[in-house]
Amino acid sequence: MRLITAVLLIFLALLQYRLWFGKNSVPDYLALEEEVARQVANNHKLKQRNKLLYADIDDLKSGTEAIEERARHELGMIKQGETFFRVIPDDDSDNKE
Repeated sequence: MRLITAVLLIFLALLQYRLWFGKNSVPDYLALEEEVARQVANNHKLKQRNKLLYADIDDLKSGTEAIEERARHELGMIKQGETFFRVIPDDDSDNKE
């Protein structure tokens, strides 16, 4: 009877060791769970970015307003008959303070 009890206790100790310190142990599981949560958050951000890009693509395909807006802001283009005014900040105002 003592031999069976000793063997069972040794077996239990080995299982506990493997559960807490072995491969695929509880700390490994918790670390993987945290990594999955981080990846889900990253995927959510990327999905939002993709939605914005798809909306931008649809906007560019469907109308000229988006193309005109990009041409004005990125290329500095103006319409025919418009007057372009460029306001340059005074550099002396930074030095006076």
